Amino acid sequence: MPRLPLSSRRRQDLTRIRPAPGEAAAEACAAAVRLGGRRVLDGVDLSLTAGEVLALVGPNGAGKSTLLSALAGDLPLESGTVRLGGRELGEFSPRQLAVRRAVLPQAATLAFPFTVAEVVQMGRAPWAGTPQEDEDDTAVTEAMARTEVTAFADRPFSALSGGERARVALARVLAQRTPLLLLDEPTAALDLRHQELVLALCRARAAAGDAVAVVLHDLNLAAAYADRVALLDAGRLTGVGPPARVLAPEALTSVYRHPVEVHPHPTSGAPLVLPTREPGAHQG
Repeated sequence: MPRLPLSSRRRQDLTRIRPAPGEAAAEACAAAVRLGGRRVLDGVDLSLTAGEVLALVGPNGAGKSTLLSALAGDLPLESGTVRLGGRELGEFSPRQLAVRRAVLPQAATLAFPFTVAEVVQMGRAPWAGTPQEDEDDTAVTEAMARTEVTAFADRPFSALSGGERARVALARVLAQRTPLLLLDEPTAALDLRHQELVLALCRARAAAGDAVAVVLHDLNLAAAYADRVALLDAGRLTGVGPPARVLAPEALTSVYRHPVEVHPHPTSGAPLVLPTREPGAHQG
């Protein structure tokens, strides 16, 4: 496929999309979303800065995925605003969004028999015809290696297990090489080893200067890997800050409607969240 010429202005635009460390990569200001006649996100103010991992946690129906989709520009707001790099989402074309943020949805489905390598290659589509197109092969190879899917590069995506599909979908997002990653439950289908792998990859991207927002149900993964935790309940943000402050037993017990204990991890000191159980609950 022939390379498309770019004006110097277009080249400059593509090289000025990465916020400096500590700058806001994405911001929700009084963001509200209504779905099916019900307000599922209610006046949320939240910022995500370059160089951090932000975990979105809360019970089912709390608004975590809705907030992530709003930050991505995939859901219209009823009110409020969302900004990327200081600019409102409406100012960007779909392609301009695609080179600024990569989104991992909860489920990855494909109707056609693409191979694993072809699925990961899809992450490079926003860069077609730009100087960054020269990085395609390197980006795909690196993303597949980091998610440990290289061994089945030629297998049909449809023939993979749920966990394998999840890792391939993440590889596509990593190959996109955007400064903002929005990941919705990337560990849900994974075994223990690959859960740790995925969160370590999130930390590595943050250390390289990217901003990472990740929806998690496992509060201990959030405590171990996130710089900050945003706790949501019924569409509202009930707390945001370092894990040790937000993952407090009183707050978690109230939000999850179940008694919770929080103890320091014996080696790392990170909060270790445990549901309170009756004595003998493990017995049949």
